[in-house]
Amino acid sequence: MRTVPEFFESRVAAAGDAPAVVFGENVVGYAELNARANRLARLLIAAGVGPDALVAVAVPRSERLIVAVLAVLKAGGAYLPLDPAYPAERLAHMAADARPLLLLRTAGVTGLDLDVPEIVLDHPGTEQRCARESGGDVTQDERLAPLLTGHLMYVIYTSGSTGVPKGVALSHAGVADLVATQERLYGVGPGDRVLQWASFSFDAWFWDVTLALLNGATLVMADQDALMPGENLRETLLRHDVNHAVLPPVALGVTESEGLLLGGTITSTGDVCTRSLAADWSKDRRLYNAYGPTEVTVGASIGGPIEGVQEEVTIGTLWDGGAVYVLDQGLRDLRDGGEGELYLAGTGVARGYLNRPALTASRFVADPYGPPGSRMYRSGDKGRREGGALYFTGRIDNQVKVRGFRIELGEIETRLESHPAVDIAVAAVGGDDVPTQHIVAFVSLATRDTGSAIEAELREHTRAALPGHMVPSAVIVLDSLPTLPNGKIDRRELAERARHSQALTPEPDAETGAEGTESYEQILCGMVRETLKVGQVSPGDNFFDLGGHSVLAAKLAGRLRKELGVVVPMRSMFAAGTLAELAQIMERAERV
Repeated sequence: MRTVPEFFESRVAAAGDAPAVVFGENVVGYAELNARANRLARLLIAAGVGPDALVAVAVPRSERLIVAVLAVLKAGGAYLPLDPAYPAERLAHMAADARPLLLLRTAGVTGLDLDVPEIVLDHPGTEQRCARESGGDVTQDERLAPLLTGHLMYVIYTSGSTGVPKGVALSHAGVADLVATQERLYGVGPGDRVLQWASFSFDAWFWDVTLALLNGATLVMADQDALMPGENLRETLLRHDVNHAVLPPVALGVTESEGLLLGGTITSTGDVCTRSLAADWSKDRRLYNAYGPTEVTVGASIGGPIEGVQEEVTIGTLWDGGAVYVLDQGLRDLRDGGEGELYLAGTGVARGYLNRPALTASRFVADPYGPPGSRMYRSGDKGRREGGALYFTGRIDNQVKVRGFRIELGEIETRLESHPAVDIAVAAVGGDDVPTQHIVAFVSLATRDTGSAIEAELREHTRAALPGHMVPSAVIVLDSLPTLPNGKIDRRELAERARHSQALTPEPDAETGAEGTESYEQILCGMVRETLKVGQVSPGDNFFDLGGHSVLAAKLAGRLRKELGVVVPMRSMFAAGTLAELAQIMERAERV
């Protein structure tokens, strides 16, 4: 079994100067990428980085990020991704919990008060020190200790049910089977171009990178704006001739498939792939549907290629080196199509949760069906097996998926309840379908404050500590939360309220004149009402304060382009403070 550096270096030997990473106008070949990573790795070794040492990495999307991660792994260490866009409070918690030895960042990433020694990668002094190092492969003798497959590879933090994010610790042990699965299913190789879409904070990022760089292909990177679902993503895929991509259903649902990834592959992951998406994206390309939580090395099963309309889209069969059991509460194997909990086993199972032994013991349990001493991960996902194929059927706990993001509602509730005005908080998922999904929070107050002022204040309170996808689109103050006869909160009733919280009948705009006489401002307000499914929209409203998010913004931009012929860049969608400002941008925008 080989580690990531060994897999990568074997590809470098075969690829030479072939393009490894493309970012904007920058193209870095395999040999150059390897040499840059080796030079930085030697600096890290000199700084004390070795096997099982954790290094925090806060670097924006770029070829420099790939160099940094490869260098950490080549030194023998493990990387801790810190997304600079995350709230400082959350990043500080992750660093305090993980206790990394070192922080790697670029000069543009500021405001991180982590109390960790740091190396600024683009500082002239750092670049000069790297230039003096050898670009040859780092040997086992150079490392502080030999790097083995059992050593730590990365730690990724996920939402925590107790209100505290938890770090999932993965070793190199599952990489060989990950690569074998990629080779068997995708056949990626020299000349192929793989999109790097996922955020650095998620394990899907590691899949994108390994699918390209451990298989001899080219990794295509782009700024966040260029990857926004819809027209921006479509243009990026076409411009860079990408033929392999992994995208969540929410992104596929707002991106036109025609002409994309022809003859290549698209993998849907992170949420349920619907029949309509499968029918659309299985044309002219191979479509796969993948499943696997962060607690295994990226994935556990893959279904496909999926062809045409199916009654229910399978999450497929096991990938190499893995096992998925469907078990009842007594851990008995359900082989007859019965629904049970999915337990994941095999080479890719994580070590556990960093510095959380009790939680690790409760979720990573002995595998009664595997070799002596083996473990399996209790996923909390429900599923069934039919004819050898696996089907995902839901969750058994309070964890949800919203637009592909794994969210523990308890973490949102805990943050809200930390506000002095809040007595009790309950979070739920609103929206009728995947693109319109959003978080709705219901609170009862410990004070007499009511109205929109406290609701807005509570949203800002969550925004200060939680990533954007966990910030409630609406906070609703109730005099008291509904309860069951036993006195417990009636979460089912609140979930039903949340589902319909923005499904209000649009009210007519009294200022709308005869057909063809509407201003851009009036047309835009009408489209926003329909997109967000809210009752009243005025020019002074902010799209995101009304409950919008990035996917709905992409959906709205697509409508503006398709129905009005107006091209509004995604950065303008985010920059506009009000709909009136956005209407002015529309008036000046490019026409198609």
